[in-house]
Amino acid sequence: MREGPLVKPRAVRPGDRVAIVAPASPFAGDAFADGVGELRRLGFQPVFDRGVFDRSHYVAGEPAARARALLTAWQDPGIAAVVAARGGYGSVELLPFLPVAALRHSPKLLVGYSDITALLSFLTTRCGVAALHGPCVAAGLHGGPAGYDESTFVRALTRDEPLGPLAAPALESLVAGEAVGPLFGGNLTQLAASMGTPYSFDPPAGCLLFLEETGERPYRIDRLLTQLRFAGVFERARAIVLGQFPGCDEPDGSVTARGVVADALRRFPGPVLWGLPAGHTVGPALTLPLGVRARITAGSLPVVEILESAVTAPPESRIPPLDATRGGPEPVEGPNPESRDRSHP
Repeated sequence: MREGPLVKPRAVRPGDRVAIVAPASPFAGDAFADGVGELRRLGFQPVFDRGVFDRSHYVAGEPAARARALLTAWQDPGIAAVVAARGGYGSVELLPFLPVAALRHSPKLLVGYSDITALLSFLTTRCGVAALHGPCVAAGLHGGPAGYDESTFVRALTRDEPLGPLAAPALESLVAGEAVGPLFGGNLTQLAASMGTPYSFDPPAGCLLFLEETGERPYRIDRLLTQLRFAGVFERARAIVLGQFPGCDEPDGSVTARGVVADALRRFPGPVLWGLPAGHTVGPALTLPLGVRARITAGSLPVVEILESAVTAPPESRIPPLDATRGGPEPVEGPNPESRDRSHP
């Protein structure tokens, strides 16, 4: 259960400093450099500490160090938002080191998806801070506009107005209906894995649920959905919207993720949509504000409409420039060439 009403960070402005942190797996150096360049192209000033290049097998350094880097950026008034370098695995390891009160006291937008769902869920359902389910630096932003939806990303970061109806021409209705409520969710594996832990996914009653996945066979999708159903998550939801689930069909096409989802949710007592291009997608991925009100309409014209912004209007005065003496992330111009690897984004 979250602490109090939803807290919205301030909107990011052109020229603001955006911190890059690595809470999960290591990243490919060239993809990281391309993502940093894309943030600059959009008018932001990406900054990061050299700790983002740390490596410890399949994670980007020790959990305490990764959590400390996130908190340092979060509590620095010279930083306007935080974007994850990459997903992979490891974000859940940070949760014991993150104090709820500190995150609520100085709210910022965190942007990421996939494994970053562990942090997005913690922020939105436990801390009560709005967040963005959107591209990572080395997984999404690195590909330029071909890798993410630029419009929803920029508008969700910078404007204190709703995104409105999302462009999703391939959206399909699985169960008809209409529902309004706050939007929560993210990667299906991460949400299911949290069950039975002190950090279990705990959305409020009356929520709208977004679920996405990649590379899981249909029987595993069925198992994950069953786990959420047994945990009572579906009982709290008024509607469910599914992503595109790329790579989740059987290779011979005998069983599809869509077919499994449609069967598993056929008795759900609210609207169910399939095919929202967010998270892992076959094309540019939309950015979704989490924790804010949305409307899901399933029928002949399926629509996902965001009714509320995730940010508040920025104050008139400029945010103070970063002071290196405060210990915030230093503005590094690019990744350390010696730290490049070829791990998947």
